[in-house]
Amino acid sequence: MKNVKIFDTTLRDGQQSSGANLSLAEKVKIAKMLDKLNVDIIEAGFPISSKKEFESVKKISKILKNAKVCSLARHNKRDIDLCIEAMKSSKNKRLHLFIATSNLHMKYKLNLKPKEIIELVESMVKYSRNKIDDIEWSCEDGTRSDPNFIIKCFEIAAKYGARTLNIADTVGYSTPLEMDILVKKVLKNTKGIEKCNLSVHCHNDLGMGTSNTLQSIKAGANQAECTINGIGERAGNAPLEEVVMALKTRKDFFNCKTRINSKLLKESSAIVSKLTNLYISKNKPIVGENAFAHETGIHQHGVLIKRKTYEIMNPKDVGQKESKINLGSQSGLKGVKFKLDYYKLNYKNLNLKEFVKFFKSKVENLKVVDKELLIKLFNDFKVKKNEKN
Repeated sequence: MKNVKIFDTTLRDGQQSSGANLSLAEKVKIAKMLDKLNVDIIEAGFPISSKKEFESVKKISKILKNAKVCSLARHNKRDIDLCIEAMKSSKNKRLHLFIATSNLHMKYKLNLKPKEIIELVESMVKYSRNKIDDIEWSCEDGTRSDPNFIIKCFEIAAKYGARTLNIADTVGYSTPLEMDILVKKVLKNTKGIEKCNLSVHCHNDLGMGTSNTLQSIKAGANQAECTINGIGERAGNAPLEEVVMALKTRKDFFNCKTRINSKLLKESSAIVSKLTNLYISKNKPIVGENAFAHETGIHQHGVLIKRKTYEIMNPKDVGQKESKINLGSQSGLKGVKFKLDYYKLNYKNLNLKEFVKFFKSKVENLKVVDKELLIKLFNDFKVKKNEKN
C-alpha cells in the first residue's frame, strides 16, 4: 500500500484566505495541532512577506516534534536566505521554491521569457542546495502551462537538487481527467523523477480540489498539498480531511495510506475555524455538524438497525461523538422511538403510531425540533389522550 505524504499549508496558503489573518500565537497553536495530527510537512509561512511571517516560521521550527517544517520562497536569494534563517533551529526542514510557468503568468506577471525561467530554476535550486538538503520545487499555474515546459523545468530542478516536484493547479482550473493525464505524462517523461516525490497542490475554484487531488494520487502522485477545512486563496484548497478520509475509506480503490490520526480531524477543524473566523457549513463533509446526522424516516430506520446502511465512515474515526438522529416532519416511527428512549420518556401506555402522526402534524413547518419541543409535544399528547379517556 502506497504511503501518501500530507503537506499541510493551512498556515501559509490557508492564512491567505480573505479575513483569516492569524497572530503569531494563533499560528503556533495550529502548528501544534497539525503536529499532533501527524501531517508530514507543515508549510509554516512566507518569511519575506512580513516580520510576523518570519517570526512565525522561526517559532514553529523550534516546537515541531513529528512534522517537517517548510518555508516558501520565490526565485531570489533574499527570499531563500530569509527562509533558511527562519528555519535554522530545525534539523527537519524543507525549502519550498516556486515560480510561474504558464505563458499568461510569465508574460503579464513576471515579464520573463521561458528561457529566463529555466535559468532562474537552475541558478536558484543550485544556490539553495548549498544551504539545505530538502528542496521542493513548484510550477505555479502549472495546469495552464505547457506540459513539456513543466517537464523541462522539473528535470532542471531535479538535476540540481530538488527532492519534491509539485504541480500547482493555482487557480483551480483543471479537471480530474486532465490531472490524470498530466501526472502520468510527467511521471513517464521527466528524467530524474524516480528520485523525487511528485506532489499536487489543487485549488477549489470549480469545486474540484478534492477530486483533482485524489485523481492525481491514483495516477501516481505521492504527496498531497491540503489545508484544514479547505481554506485558502479565493475558494480555497483541497480540504485535508476530505482527501485523508477518501483515501482511508476507499483504500480498496486507492490502495494508499497516510500517517494522519483521523480521530483528531474534528478537533483540528474546530480550532482552525475558530481562530480564522471562517465557519464551516453544517453539511461540510467529514467535519460538518450534519455529516453524520439523519432526519428522514427511511435513513433513521436503516442507520438504527445497521449503521453502515447510511454511513460509510464511523463518526468516531474522525473525532465526531456519534451519529445523530434529528427529528423533523420527515422522521418516522424508529427515529421518534429512539429519541423518546434517549430522553427517557415513558411511552409504554401510549400508541406510538398515533403519537408519531400527532408529532408530525405539529412540526411540519418547523426547521428544528429540539429536546424541549419533543417533551412538550409528548406531554401535550398524553393530556389529549387522557381527556379523551
